[in-house]
Amino acid sequence: MARIVFVGAGSVEFTKNVLSDILTFPELGESSLVLHDIDPERLATAEAMANWMVTELGLGAKVEAHLDRRAAVDGADYVINEIAVGGHAATRVDFEIPRRYGLRQTIADTLGIGGIFRALRTIPVMVGLGHDLAELAPQALLLNYTNPMAMIPRAVYQGTPFKNVVGLCHSVRDTQARLASLVGMPEEEVSFVTAGANHQAFVLKFEHKGQNLYPALDEVIARDPELRRTVRVEMYRRFGHFPTESSEHGSEYLPWFLHHDDQVEHFRIPVEIYLRWSEENLDTYEETRRRLAAGEGVEIEPAMELASEVIHSIETGTSRVVHGNVRNDGLIANLPVDACVEVPCLVDRSGMHPTRIGELPPQLAALNRTFLNVGELTVRAALEGRRDHVYHAAMLDPNASATLTLQQIHDLVDEMIEAHGELLPEGVR
Repeated sequence: MARIVFVGAGSVEFTKNVLSDILTFPELGESSLVLHDIDPERLATAEAMANWMVTELGLGAKVEAHLDRRAAVDGADYVINEIAVGGHAATRVDFEIPRRYGLRQTIADTLGIGGIFRALRTIPVMVGLGHDLAELAPQALLLNYTNPMAMIPRAVYQGTPFKNVVGLCHSVRDTQARLASLVGMPEEEVSFVTAGANHQAFVLKFEHKGQNLYPALDEVIARDPELRRTVRVEMYRRFGHFPTESSEHGSEYLPWFLHHDDQVEHFRIPVEIYLRWSEENLDTYEETRRRLAAGEGVEIEPAMELASEVIHSIETGTSRVVHGNVRNDGLIANLPVDACVEVPCLVDRSGMHPTRIGELPPQLAALNRTFLNVGELTVRAALEGRRDHVYHAAMLDPNASATLTLQQIHDLVDEMIEAHGELLPEGVR
């Protein structure tokens, strides 16, 4: 059976969701489940949880736990990456220092100062993982969940010999479900084509039996003033296609919202909401740890995680379409070839097959290029050890450049580098 490796398995809630899916697919119930984390306590918690779930379901799945990454990935068929380098403490730095400069963020994991520094912390680890896989599991499929999604897979395929990496994110699936619900259509009857950069993809086709559903969406929006007070609806009105990211998250990739008090209020943007979520995640982890220690176990409920669906499709030949983040290589003709783009992918027994989209509408491609420019410079900074490219990425970031002067951005970057220290690539430090 398949050897499925969880890198960053100490992200216990996410690991629980994927395990719930894998263990409730009858065809995957005998898999080897391999857990890796650098935190011994979190790894032990994940191991106890996995063993409890296997026993509770009466399955023959085998569970391994390794502090050593190479031992974990050796011979892997699938590697699911869910690491958060620096954990909650690093997340606090990503918010607290920019806040002192007057820079607002909401999630700070995809673009902006927070996204840049999350990438700089993560890329060295991912480059190491890519080299390990090239040596120890060259046929494996690396399924990445860690943000910033447009940067992490790119760092692997650009900076290591290992190329079989795909990024997975729920934003397209959730957006398509939301749009179908808004116009009162069963999702399975609606035809979608959605593509772009992760967290800034757009719904290019939205149809029912050949009929464009955007006019129906316009009618819904016209009747609902609360919908009009959301960033994503405002972006749809201005750019002509519905964006995939939530309003709170999408606001921080753009120059028009967070710098303006009236826009924050009007569009109800929850500044620094991710800090609260991160603290809640710590509480969830402690509760899971308590339940396992008390023999109470955890809830086993399939979550339809994309990684488990991809693995099931490849192992069983069940065809599915999921949205994956892959090297562009002409899939979207008017975006850079080396960029990591999000497109529909057919998954079957032979693997993942990305869809060639053609050209995006020019205004969407232009917006994506602004987004991708920051990612390219950040990846180059990490792979080449170029501190100057960190400044360049921050200066070109839409939210930072709309809020701060060039000197303020330079000073902020210096302070962030000092604060994150050895978590960053040596050349950047």
